Amino acid sequence: MPGFQLQRLGLVMEPEPGIPLEAEGVLNPAAARGPDGQLYLFPRLVARGNYSRIGIARVRFNEAGDPTGVERLGIALEPEADYERRRDGSGGCEDPRITFVEPLRRYVMTYTALSPEGPRIALAISEDLFRWQRLGLATFRPYDGIEFDGVDNKDASVFPVAIPDPSGQPSMAILHRPLFPGTRPEETACHPASRLVDLHRESIWISYCSTAMEDCDPYHLCHFGSHHRLATPVAPWERLKIGGGPPPILTRHGWLTIYHGVSELSDLSESARKLRYSAGVLVLSEEEHPRSIRYRSQEPVLTPELPQERQGTVANVVFPTAIDRRDDLGSPDCFDVYYGMADNRVGVARLDLPECLPPGAVADRP
Repeated sequence: MPGFQLQRLGLVMEPEPGIPLEAEGVLNPAAARGPDGQLYLFPRLVARGNYSRIGIARVRFNEAGDPTGVERLGIALEPEADYERRRDGSGGCEDPRITFVEPLRRYVMTYTALSPEGPRIALAISEDLFRWQRLGLATFRPYDGIEFDGVDNKDASVFPVAIPDPSGQPSMAILHRPLFPGTRPEETACHPASRLVDLHRESIWISYCSTAMEDCDPYHLCHFGSHHRLATPVAPWERLKIGGGPPPILTRHGWLTIYHGVSELSDLSESARKLRYSAGVLVLSEEEHPRSIRYRSQEPVLTPELPQERQGTVANVVFPTAIDRRDDLGSPDCFDVYYGMADNRVGVARLDLPECLPPGAVADRP
């Protein structure tokens, strides 16, 4: 039975010579269709010293409808708030994801703020994608003895519709992966392959902002009060770490979300350990609840193969962060996935939804 098919379409953005804001790379963009129907990318622009801003660019397409490049339009966010800047002058706004949240009638951006305490999830909202209102850092109530606040956290995205929280209250739901001490891939790589995974501290979570979203004060959208554990590393290609990708998007099979997994790359020519970032697919139930997994990749759908993916600022990385359903082509089962290439460039690949869900991997450990 055919599975999820993904075909690379090519490079859409790379650092432009002579632009200091892009001296160390353009990567890991968000994407959203604007009120004008155009597709906009929001890449992370990295200046020297790993100082990151979030840019904005309009995607250019050829006659066949394939993305071929971008028109740079400026800056969406740059480090200005205290939680985006460090005392030594460094800082950053990094790796955004954008969702149009229907009950709010607003675009919601989640991004990584390189705060004085470390990377944290921050949120901003917009009506038009060009003017953004910061909402602040996300906060999380404890769960079952686990403290989420004060823990590094990245790669968050929100659902486009209200999702019921554990009490049934319509909520804004966020996917995120806290980076508890000891769970970074550089740390888990030191453990044997047979190690026991810490289910609570190595998982992707769904957390809920349980407010009446239509009448909510925007600043309340940063406070997440209840949680569900979604997925933990299972397959060899994600053994060292899993984390989020583009925002979930609803398909006829359920909520489609791309996620990243990290494994060790065997290289007999060098003694140093090398990591490989790949991408897989999760399909979450619409009828039951998104915490119910309908399908999970046994093998990755995208791995570093091209020279631009194997060589760069961080080698051997494909890192998907944005997805665009091609309704404009009359193809609702066709999705363009934008991804970072070796932390230096932006590529795009096309994902075709299979007619039926193929057999998938074990959803999770018992």
